[in-house]
Amino acid sequence: MATAIVADVQNPERLRDGVERIRAELGPPLILVNNAAVVAPLGPTQALDPAAIATAAAVNVVAPIVLSAMLLPDMRDAGWGRIVNVSSGIAATPAAMPGMTVYAATKAALEAHTLNLAAELDGTGITVNVYRPGAVDTAMQQWIREQPAQQIGVALHERFAQMHAGGHLVSPERSATALVHRIAGVQTGQIWSLDDSAR
Repeated sequence: MATAIVADVQNPERLRDGVERIRAELGPPLILVNNAAVVAPLGPTQALDPAAIATAAAVNVVAPIVLSAMLLPDMRDAGWGRIVNVSSGIAATPAAMPGMTVYAATKAALEAHTLNLAAELDGTGITVNVYRPGAVDTAMQQWIREQPAQQIGVALHERFAQMHAGGHLVSPERSATALVHRIAGVQTGQIWSLDDSAR
């Protein structure tokens, strides 16, 4: 059984409403994959909109922390839970893609939170891990390719265009399958990648 719930992850009340609905319809949620993210704003740091930076931090960092906190009581009661925070390879090599400073910073912050929470919950039966899904063929990738090259940076635009044109993007199904195969394991505080290597 599955249910779809639409919620603004920046709004804790909407998140709480969504969690309560899940509890009512499906029971206590014991697996959480924090995958919601925004890649904007892109471009030179001096041209970034402060409001867009704040939105990215709220969606990419604050929301996963808040949602995890909301679900932890259910997981603690069960003595079992799985939290996976979806990150990006840019967290490992932030200098590789100039023009994505906000995305790089928020993903690095998400990974730091993940490893800290894993240490906090060690021995509880709740695991907390990072997943770097690879360059997946998503709407986010398409959105970047559709941005004006001069606005986000020519080199950044060309990099994403070439990944698509060269067939280097991974299907969402392949990336999701790699995660599903690991999620039930007992490892915690790990950084997983698409090739199933843990750091």
